[in-house]
Amino acid sequence: MIIWSEEAKYSYENIIDDILAKWNVKTALNFEQKVNNLLEKLQINNHLYPATNYKDLRKCVVHKNSSLIYKINQENIEVVTLIFNKDNHKYY
Repeated sequence: MIIWSEEAKYSYENIIDDILAKWNVKTALNFEQKVNNLLEKLQINNHLYPATNYKDLRKCVVHKNSSLIYKINQENIEVVTLIFNKDNHKYY
């Protein structure tokens, strides 16, 4: 089961808003589809993407500009946040 943290929901909405402001609806829908595809892959193999230096977190690149940070909690996958790859993060 996929669980979204409040931070993940907030960061996802911010990224979508940023895409809509800079590009267009088609690009935003494409990003949403990429996120959904990653989540489907995670449900099949939750260790598919590499671990980060931050305890228990894994990172998958959604697009060259953004990544999804998640952790595995027993049977569940928790989406922790989405980040802009060019920003300085604690998740690296």
